[in-house]
Amino acid sequence: MPHDPVAIARDLLMCPSVTPTEGGALAFLESLLMPAGFQVDRPVFSDEGTPDVENLFAGIGAGNRHLTFAGHTDVVPPGKLDLWSHGPFAGDIENGKLYGRGAVDMKGGIAAFAAAVLDFVEDNGRDFGGRISFLITGDEEGPSINGTVKLLDWASKRGERFSHAIVGEPTNPGALGDMIKVGRRGSLSGFVKLRGVQGHVAYPHLADNPLRVAPAVIAALMDPPFDTGNERFQPSNLEVTSVETGNRATNVVPAEVEIAFNIRFNDIWTVEALHEEIKGRVRRAVEAAPLRTGRPTPLAYELIFEPTNAVSFLTHDATLIGGLSDAVEAVTGRRPELSTTGGTSDARFIKNYCPVVEFGLVGQTMHKIDEHVALDDLHRLKAIYRAFLDRYFAE
Repeated sequence: MPHDPVAIARDLLMCPSVTPTEGGALAFLESLLMPAGFQVDRPVFSDEGTPDVENLFAGIGAGNRHLTFAGHTDVVPPGKLDLWSHGPFAGDIENGKLYGRGAVDMKGGIAAFAAAVLDFVEDNGRDFGGRISFLITGDEEGPSINGTVKLLDWASKRGERFSHAIVGEPTNPGALGDMIKVGRRGSLSGFVKLRGVQGHVAYPHLADNPLRVAPAVIAALMDPPFDTGNERFQPSNLEVTSVETGNRATNVVPAEVEIAFNIRFNDIWTVEALHEEIKGRVRRAVEAAPLRTGRPTPLAYELIFEPTNAVSFLTHDATLIGGLSDAVEAVTGRRPELSTTGGTSDARFIKNYCPVVEFGLVGQTMHKIDEHVALDDLHRLKAIYRAFLDRYFAE
């Protein structure tokens, strides 16, 4: 009997694996894969200031061509349970839809590629001329410190050499077959702290309000545009995400204002080049901003960049992109768009080891109340992965 992606997804959804809790999801996958002949390991990684995270690596077969399917079983919190029409971890099915936290992001994707691989191995035997592995983390929705990045290093040190990778993230905006992600923009966050002098509103000459300078700094961070994009990438875009003084008193001039920002950037920029560009924008804005009467020097400020492991990348690989596009078209009748839109994913780590693309379910309900997936989409996604496997190892 073919393996049922709906049944696998339902069992996964019933595991309350909110980051960083394993919740039984990896144990279930192990129980599914080991009887089929997979060697399964579940390494736990740690780091200072972050929770321990359990991960899973499973492999079968041997050969020069090694395809890995990557994903995450951890999910975001469900929020207020009384707002859900179906329990977020109940695995309810109604009107052709499977409900639960992680249905599309991304336990449904894992269920589809697990079912496809299990059928492939059952039909072709364990000696099919290559190697297939699963690279599953429990830390994608969290800080992404003790997950895929360390699991890749762990696997590499054990001698695993990946040829290609598919990440089962929900990539389709409207219908299955719409889009394959062939790259991602980078992400860089930071803070500008403008330091004034706290004082009484009634005595402004004894204070120095940093909020007088903040609008000029905010404007400089977002304008002019960083670039106009290119053939594969949207324009880089910076958004100011918060302005905080920590001051709730209406008769007190704040001592400091902190401006937080995040920029999603394309391959026109390196992280180092962005640092220099943003430093220059902030410096010029502070120096040119109107200062308190009588103050001869610019306002003191500090610019802090958070460390980032999310840099822009673009995959160029005809075997992977062309083969998966052909499989999508064969099953859905759609030729998928090749895109670099959206946020970050664990593909940013995998790209350092092998060519990687992302293809999964329709993402319209991810992270929402009543997250759900159409049962037909689970079956068709499995069929796409299976069609790709047949083409990939036939070569």
